[in-house]
Amino acid sequence: MFLQGYLPSILQGAVLTLQLAGSALLVSIVLGLIGALFKSAHSKLLVWLAELYSTVVRGVPDLVWMFLLFFGVQMMINDFCGRMGWESPNIDPFVAGVLTLGFIFGAYMTETFRGAMMAVPKGQMEAGMAYGMTPLRVFFRITVPQMVRFALPSFSNNWLVLVKSTALVSVIGLNDVMYRADAAKSTTQEPFTVYLIVGLLFLAITGVSNLLLGKLEKRYSLGVKESGL
Repeated sequence: MFLQGYLPSILQGAVLTLQLAGSALLVSIVLGLIGALFKSAHSKLLVWLAELYSTVVRGVPDLVWMFLLFFGVQMMINDFCGRMGWESPNIDPFVAGVLTLGFIFGAYMTETFRGAMMAVPKGQMEAGMAYGMTPLRVFFRITVPQMVRFALPSFSNNWLVLVKSTALVSVIGLNDVMYRADAAKSTTQEPFTVYLIVGLLFLAITGVSNLLLGKLEKRYSLGVKESGL
């Protein structure tokens, strides 16, 4: 039997990896938009906080953040519950992975969205304000639809890196594709075959992502090249 029947388990792990990446992407988008708005704010404190977040997170390796946030937060929870006399809950590896990856890539999305926002002509936002629209309405009705075109290239790259970074979550016990591959490798003693399959699965995910995101870029670029914008 091929890989002693571990192939379905590896494929199930790949599905979990996709769920992890998709959930983390949503968290990173929210944090990225908040960070970009903070960097564009008039408040020096907000600008400083966004700059600190972006600089510190991008300057520390992802694996270090994984250990710091998963084990560090668990230790703080254990300490707090111990002081209160409560039973300490265990952090779910999936939730921890989503929040950690979302936190990390939110810093990259901050720079992506900030650059895209700066590329949108200020005159259009000022026109929206002149029509009596609130700043929040201007942002979602005028700025966001236009910044998508400018953000997509960097956004696509961030997504591809995020997908590959999900492999790190296996170190905190998540039963993802890498975790299952490691179990299959130990049992079958066929590490090359096992990790070749894992590599092909990641290649398939990133390949399909490239195709879809490429079509999305073309859609948002319709009429732009012709008009010279």
